[in-house]
Amino acid sequence: MKYDNYEVIDSESTAIDSARSFFANVYKYMFVALAVSGVTAYLGAASGWYLKVAFNLDGGLSAMGYVLMFAPVAVVLFLQFRINKISMGSAIFIYLLYSVLIGLSLSFIFYIYNLGSIGLTFLVTAGTFGAMALIGYTTKADLSKMGSLLWMVFIGMFIASIANLIIGSDTLSWIVSFLGLFVFTGLTAWEMQRLKVIALSPVAGEERKKHELIGGLTLYILFINLFLTILRFIGDR
Repeated sequence: MKYDNYEVIDSESTAIDSARSFFANVYKYMFVALAVSGVTAYLGAASGWYLKVAFNLDGGLSAMGYVLMFAPVAVVLFLQFRINKISMGSAIFIYLLYSVLIGLSLSFIFYIYNLGSIGLTFLVTAGTFGAMALIGYTTKADLSKMGSLLWMVFIGMFIASIANLIIGSDTLSWIVSFLGLFVFTGLTAWEMQRLKVIALSPVAGEERKKHELIGGLTLYILFINLFLTILRFIGDR
């Protein structure tokens, strides 16, 4: 009986250590992407490169501006759909490429908002994100149905945002922003619960590493979108 108890404790200890390692790698990927995007965005703005390539002389978006806007979408979809068919090294390369492209596309915020408000928004976003991640990890409620609904709303928001590039409606823009506050905070909690299940599963080897990468990617995307949404509300121009 003693030995049975020790085996259970040892098994639980192994599972906990495995989960800790899993989340350590997930957050490593997330933080690396945030750092790469942050530095890239700042350099793209400070050097004047973004203004030169993203806009025409009349102030409208250039062809390269549209490439910078939509290229990250193509890259992330490719990574998510091909993750099981490419090597881990290739996946990491594409992940870093995506981080750079997102950084370049975010250079515009340094022309619109002052540096202090960007920094403050980052801290507010980090606090909000951390709180929702903790809720998602610790809650006993099943968030799967909520997650499915929020992802559908997110897709609708994305389509509405694309359409608004043509329409140019401030009202639609604010509606999307308000929805974003609820969608991205809710999805953060849902994603953490989903990752917890994966972390405690027996998945191992390269498959587990790829789950860590995709987990970091998803949290990174949610953080960036939450940051941009909050910046819209509290950023000083």
